[in-house]
Amino acid sequence: FILETFSDVDELHEGLRAVRSLSDLPVIAQMTIGDDGLTHYGTAPEIFTKQLAEWGADVIGVNCSVGPAGVLEAVEKMVKVTDRPISAVPNAGLPKDVGDRKIYLASPEYMASYARRMIEAGARIVGGCCGTTPEHIKKIRDYVASVVPRHQPVVVSREVVAAPAGVAAVPLAQRSRFGTKLARRELVTSVEIVPPKGVDPAPMFAQCRALKAAGVDAVNVPDGPRAQSRMGALLSSVIIEREVGIETVTHYSCRDRNLLGMLSDVLGASAAGLRNILIITGDPPKMGPYPDATAVFDIDAIGLTNLVYRLNHGLDPGGNPIGKPTQFAIGVGVNPAATDLDRELSRFAWKVDAGADFAVTQPVFDIAQLESFLKRVEQFHIPIVAGIWPLLSLRNAEFLANEVPGVSVPDTVLARMRKASDGGKDSALAEGVKIAREMFALVKRDVQGIQVSAPFGKVEVALEVFK
Repeated sequence: FILETFSDVDELHEGLRAVRSLSDLPVIAQMTIGDDGLTHYGTAPEIFTKQLAEWGADVIGVNCSVGPAGVLEAVEKMVKVTDRPISAVPNAGLPKDVGDRKIYLASPEYMASYARRMIEAGARIVGGCCGTTPEHIKKIRDYVASVVPRHQPVVVSREVVAAPAGVAAVPLAQRSRFGTKLARRELVTSVEIVPPKGVDPAPMFAQCRALKAAGVDAVNVPDGPRAQSRMGALLSSVIIEREVGIETVTHYSCRDRNLLGMLSDVLGASAAGLRNILIITGDPPKMGPYPDATAVFDIDAIGLTNLVYRLNHGLDPGGNPIGKPTQFAIGVGVNPAATDLDRELSRFAWKVDAGADFAVTQPVFDIAQLESFLKRVEQFHIPIVAGIWPLLSLRNAEFLANEVPGVSVPDTVLARMRKASDGGKDSALAEGVKIAREMFALVKRDVQGIQVSAPFGKVEVALEVFK
């Protein structure tokens, strides 16, 4: 049900009660505001949002009366006071009298640009009210296709996930060698190897053989990092394990497949023998060389974690038995350097509730920052694997600091790399490895594992960190 264009929140409350007396279907409850950002009766968006959430509205929104700019301002206030999904449905601007007609002058491009900003601000549903044409809607769809919403939906927690009678998840220690070490609280080591851009896996195999010979526990295989097209992570992992005999931790992004595709991929990965999966939401296409590619995001990393957790209990997303359960050690990402750390920890809590077995951090360069983060996540009681990136050069450090989302490089590290670069490339590389070794020595006592990136495929540099 959609209850829309209410000026009086108490009237909307009565409408909500009436619907609830007849049906349990979801209800979208939308108020309307004026140019001053308030309802006709002077109620602010953050106030009626709290009230509607308390009264049980499934989605809370604003529609009609004002154009995109006014609705965006309301959305920015509403998302701060609720975790309920927010809808934003403005008019196509304010009407103008043209002859004997009222014309809405907001162009499709203008409406679409604001729809994108509304999603980035936290809205989950966007559209148009008075004056909106099919062309407006088409343009909105095109503009928002690759946007990652700021606020993600809460998923069912593991406490309410019911497995079929007689079907229990395989213990973590029995799912994989990687899972065994995690379950035993032994330090696990892994190195990230990015799949090739072409079809020749030979260099990747050579890198993985070097890691196996050095005693590294697993190879991390990214899935289209930074929205770049590369050999698929699932198939790369399968052929690495088959040809080299080292376990993989397969990254899986929610960006590129719909729910059915994800389910098929995960079931196929299990049948092919993959046992370790790291679930990520994925970088939006606009970051990569194909910015017009469509991002799907049917579910995010939280939702997919819950899906795989269910599969580990022999259930598909609809609660139907699948027979033999999957046996994945389920990993998730977490960022100790997140700008909004409270929100990051909130999402991490949802991931743990959804069924995560372990977490891998973004590359860490600030030990104090990591230690503070680890204290705050002790309550979740799952293994943390710290990411470490050996810097190759000052340019590499500056790139990570300024152009890679989620990575924070302290000024002290940049200063060390700047000073070392004065001595040439070899000096800068040696300093980058030294910094990584220092991080390894400091964090290995406090975390369950270490993941070292092999920058630009330089496995020999990654292995230097473990020495």
